[in-house]
Amino acid sequence: MEQQQQHEASRQTWSNKAQFVLSCIGYAVGLGNLWRFPYLCYKSGGGAFLIPYFLMLFLCGIPALLMELAVGQYTRRGPIAALAKICPLLKGAGVGTVVISFILCTYYNVIIAWAIYYIAQSFNSELPWSSCNATWTVNCFDGYGTNVTAPNGSKSAPEEFFNEVMLEKSSGITEMGSVRLSFLLALVAAWVLVYFSLWKSIRSSGRVVYVTATLPYLLIGAFLWRAFTLPGATKGLQYFFEPKWELLTHAEVWVNAATQNFNSIGIAYGSLIAFSSYNKFTNNIVMDTWAISLTNCFTSILAGTIVFYTLGNIAHETGKEIDDVVSEGPGLMFMVYPQALSKMPYANVWAVLFFSMMLVLGLDSQFATVEVIITSMQDAFPGWIQKHLKRHEVLVLIVCVFSFLFGIPNITQGGIYFFQLIDHYTAVVSLMYLAFFEVIAIVWIYGANRLARNVKEMTGKLPSIYFRFCWYFSAPLLILAIWIFSIIDYSSPTYNKGEYIYPPWAIGLGWIITSFSIIPISIFAVIAVVQAKGTTFWEKLQNSVQSTIEVCPCCGHALDSLDCQHTHSIGKDHVKLVMHNPQSLTDDANTNGIISEDNVRVQC
Repeated sequence: MEQQQQHEASRQTWSNKAQFVLSCIGYAVGLGNLWRFPYLCYKSGGGAFLIPYFLMLFLCGIPALLMELAVGQYTRRGPIAALAKICPLLKGAGVGTVVISFILCTYYNVIIAWAIYYIAQSFNSELPWSSCNATWTVNCFDGYGTNVTAPNGSKSAPEEFFNEVMLEKSSGITEMGSVRLSFLLALVAAWVLVYFSLWKSIRSSGRVVYVTATLPYLLIGAFLWRAFTLPGATKGLQYFFEPKWELLTHAEVWVNAATQNFNSIGIAYGSLIAFSSYNKFTNNIVMDTWAISLTNCFTSILAGTIVFYTLGNIAHETGKEIDDVVSEGPGLMFMVYPQALSKMPYANVWAVLFFSMMLVLGLDSQFATVEVIITSMQDAFPGWIQKHLKRHEVLVLIVCVFSFLFGIPNITQGGIYFFQLIDHYTAVVSLMYLAFFEVIAIVWIYGANRLARNVKEMTGKLPSIYFRFCWYFSAPLLILAIWIFSIIDYSSPTYNKGEYIYPPWAIGLGWIITSFSIIPISIFAVIAVVQAKGTTFWEKLQNSVQSTIEVCPCCGHALDSLDCQHTHSIGKDHVKLVMHNPQSLTDDANTNGIISEDNVRVQC
């Protein structure tokens, strides 16, 4: 207990509000804005998709964001310890968020490694993917022109380069093949960048985000201007926003809207709780919530505009329809964009800028994903870490090394199939399950009204009726509905729009990966009930859902945050409440009064 209190007393805080907000924006605005949102919009109804997207944003995404920021800032803990204090029965939901973040960081950094590889290739005198090369092409065609149709089954030079040169892609997940040295070095470089951005915790990452969270917007602006001037670009934008209203009757579209919001903002990954736990207690998180969510939404729309400007140009140049040139997943960035970059004047410069933007966007999100693991370990084992590891830098190094090792299967010749598999089962299947139990623990068991009072205690003002309504009703019910529909409409993942179908054992592996983040909810619920006070199961269950946050009997403020004592006034008298160990309380004749609670003494 003493070691835990020392850890709390020494907990760092952000140097200023800008570092916190930029870190959250950098985390939310990531590579998913560049590839996941545009592709989901394309396949989910174009402009019609914006209706479920904005409904999910305002009824689920924004309220859930404020909820997570409030929990982190109020408890001053990472997701595991915070959920344990909010609702011990559902502590496993916090454990699940850390597990899902660990799985995510092992393969997300692979995309950053790809960006590093492409940056290095962009310094060649001629971009290697600008034309078909006989040394590595298999079925490549780049002889586009007026009234020229590409042969059936042929692929563009960037697509061939991505598959045959960078990935050396095998025929399927059953042929994982070997690890490429150049790719391995790129992954090592990516983890080195992550380590030196986090090794001093928020003292280092808080400074890094001044560059990584702002530079992408300068580059996005440059690419937007350039994409707008490309021939045929407006055709792509028209296609992007052209509504397909009939698709709104499909449950999959609403599931896509919900998962995109939660993936993009970062709900149920634990990073937002971890970041806000380093805030000052009185920080105005309501304003932060609106700034983070609206900036993220605006960036997604902007990225979609750039993507479809580019697709319109490619369709115009190749004589194809946009349906024939669009790609899903990372291929949208590594096959579609390179084709447009190769046709620009000063193509090498634009290529370096584009892949540098990808690198920076990816690093921001990776910082937050790794930080939640580190924060949770510090909360759980402060004494052990201080005794055996001595320094924070050693803990960060261990986390980075283990994450790197678990990510190696993604850089084999069959790694792209493994990558797509775990991305599907982590970012789609597990996420809504964890989000549902997290919301239930916080707003139904702990209580939306109590959370609202906590926000008032921190900011001086109750959150609006809009937030309280969404916490109580719309967020949990919509998440439950989306979760149910995603199960009903479940279909096994495929690679490259059905080109490759995963074998049954790979689907089983995907479900095993999913279970790693889901099973902790049941395991820790059983542990909480067994350890709870009471003689009957019902008594134990009731006690296991009781929050362990100590509350001041006079003013209702929390007593177990970093501020172990506070003053307030009752009438004209100022009262000072000081937390004590229950065993140390004695009937002191000099004390003006003792409140009936075991651990609080009132001193007037």
